[in-house]
Amino acid sequence: MTKDGRTSHVGRPGSGVPVGRHAVLLQTSVEQRRRRGAQRWVLVRYLQVALLVRIASEGARVALVVLAVDRTGSTGYGGALSAALLVPSVLAAPLAGALADRVRRRRLFHAGGLVFYGTGLGAVALLVGRVPAPAALLVAAAAGCCTPLLTGGLTSLLSDLLPPTALSRGFSLDAVSYNLAGMAGPALASGLAVSTGPDRALVLLGAGAVVGGLLVFALPLGPRTGGNPALRPADLGAAAVLLVRDPQLRSLTWASGVGQLGIGALPVISVLLAAHYRTPWAAGGLMTALALGSLTGSLAYAWRPWGSRRPERTVIGMLCATGAALALVPCADNVAVAAGGFALAGCCTGPLFAALLAGRDRYAPPAVRTQVFTLGAGIKSTFAAGGAALAGCWQSPGSGSLVLAAAGCQVAAAVLGACLLRGRKETKAKCPPSTTKARR
Repeated sequence: MTKDGRTSHVGRPGSGVPVGRHAVLLQTSVEQRRRRGAQRWVLVRYLQVALLVRIASEGARVALVVLAVDRTGSTGYGGALSAALLVPSVLAAPLAGALADRVRRRRLFHAGGLVFYGTGLGAVALLVGRVPAPAALLVAAAAGCCTPLLTGGLTSLLSDLLPPTALSRGFSLDAVSYNLAGMAGPALASGLAVSTGPDRALVLLGAGAVVGGLLVFALPLGPRTGGNPALRPADLGAAAVLLVRDPQLRSLTWASGVGQLGIGALPVISVLLAAHYRTPWAAGGLMTALALGSLTGSLAYAWRPWGSRRPERTVIGMLCATGAALALVPCADNVAVAAGGFALAGCCTGPLFAALLAGRDRYAPPAVRTQVFTLGAGIKSTFAAGGAALAGCWQSPGSGSLVLAAAGCQVAAAVLGACLLRGRKETKAKCPPSTTKARR
């Protein structure tokens, strides 16, 4: 009863007025929704950064060649500029990763690297054809040294931005950003080069990278506390030793690398298949089918991840599935069926890549996590480049045999990954995601 004699309904069942346990449950539910909403916004901001800088990176490879041809008439110069942007990324990966693992002001470090990359692209646009070639190549190489920060370096931040329960979906969406950048970057560069000129296209791509770098400051990355930020010479090889000695990381790294031998050869193989089918559009169409399939697979894996407890097994299984899909292509009697085989193979590479990222994060010790990501990305790029070179030099067997060789690389990579897992031991750093990385 209230003071005025009316009956109080507070706390009565069905009264709609939550008190006691009901109020606690309601408050907990509200807090959970707020946390999930905050996590979504963090992931959205991260994907904005990743898409801007990765589209700039993929588009720059095309814009540099177009710019060199436009100003100097030399495709060789354009190829040299593209190589100058890519090759240093492999060599600088250990140093960039080691610095990222030790620097205290992480937002400043990552944002500075991305801004430097974008500024370097703009500088190259101004220098090509107007200064001696070595000077422009040197500027492109300097910008390329920051490439590990926009690939593995960015991905490694997800474990500090998201709780363990959201990491599988985060890595899957990060894989989607790679797929979207691989499709949108070259197309955007070509469109801008036609509409505004190749120099302005490269400047605009660089500006996109600069904006992405500035958006890093919106990510909730606090300064690193404790530890010794000083970099020692032995630290540069810490991740390399881990990729050889740790069974899970060893399996993930070298299996995915050997698989890239076949994937890297596919652009050359698609040109040969286009000639075989007498269908010129297939030279790019088959690779587009592969990219769309990969995007579909990544989105499906983001919607419902599987095998998250043992990502190395997911990688091995998807390597086998990719090989099986590619092995169907030589049996195709028309280009549409071949495109279906490429798309099916892409559907397998999407979950493969997402599981690879999750595995690196799961098994890499926090002290060298970023270095593991950057070095692993460099190894994959090296194998892919080797596959493209081998396919370019070994065309005599024909397109069908080359497709089978690419499929065989996937199966061989799966067998290698399974063999490298032998003697696996669990360590404190290799706990299920529900118990690792207790943060915030």
